[in-house]
Formats: sequence, C-alpha cells, structure tokens
Amino acid sequence: MRDWLNIQELAPVKARAAARLVLHPHITNIQTSWVKMGPEGAAACLNAGANDLGGTLMNESISRAAGTEHGQEFPPEAMEALIRSLGRTPEQRTTLYGPVPAERREASLNAADLAPVVLTPPRKLVAAE
Repeated sequence: MRDWLNIQELAPVKARAAARLVLHPHITNIQTSWVKMGPEGAAACLNAGANDLGGTLMNESISRAAGTEHGQEFPPEAMEALIRSLGRTPEQRTTLYGPVPAERREASLNAADLAPVVLTPPRKLVAAE
C-alpha cells in the first residue's frame, strides 16, 4: 500500500479513526467506501477504525460522474481478499447488520460479471423557444 500523505486522502482516514473513538459504543459500525477511495483507501480506513466495507454496486455512475476513478465493480471475492489481507475475517451482512442467508451469500459469489458500461458523452440542453 502506498503512503497516505496527501491531505485530501488522509482526511477520510482520520475521520474514521475519530468516529471510532468518539461514537463507540453508541454507534458500533463505521463504514468506509471503496467507491470513493478505492481499495487502498478503504484498507487505510479499515486499519484506522472502520469495520464495515461498503457493499457491492452494479454500474455505479454518480461517484464516477463526480470524478472518482473507482466504483464500477468490486466483486465479493475481491472484497473478501482485501479484508483478509488486513488480518480480518469478512462477513456479509444485511442492511441492518444481520446475518445473510447462505443462499444469498452463494448467489453473490456466483454472480455473472457486469457488462461493460457504455458512457455516452454529455449533451448540452438547448432551451425550448
């Protein structure tokens, strides 16, 4: 993992660390976003206090339209490998942090790859007369 010295990249990491210290035990799950920060940034946040790696997305476009370079696809296998590389045990959870039924977990691990995204160029709207 590269050095996280850029202040814009370091701020979200510090925010997760501060959230863990200030909010625990009242809020026990602190999430990080691989969509916004990429795998390296998410790993830095997980090491700084976050304990929840945001879920999978399909053809996410909002963050990419805002200029992020990440966020198109991060399959469950890759997410689990990242988590294991940090010495942690991955576990899929529901939105309410409950256990995921075995058949849903299996379905997520056996999902087909996404089709390539077709990015159409923006068009300038012309005002109606």
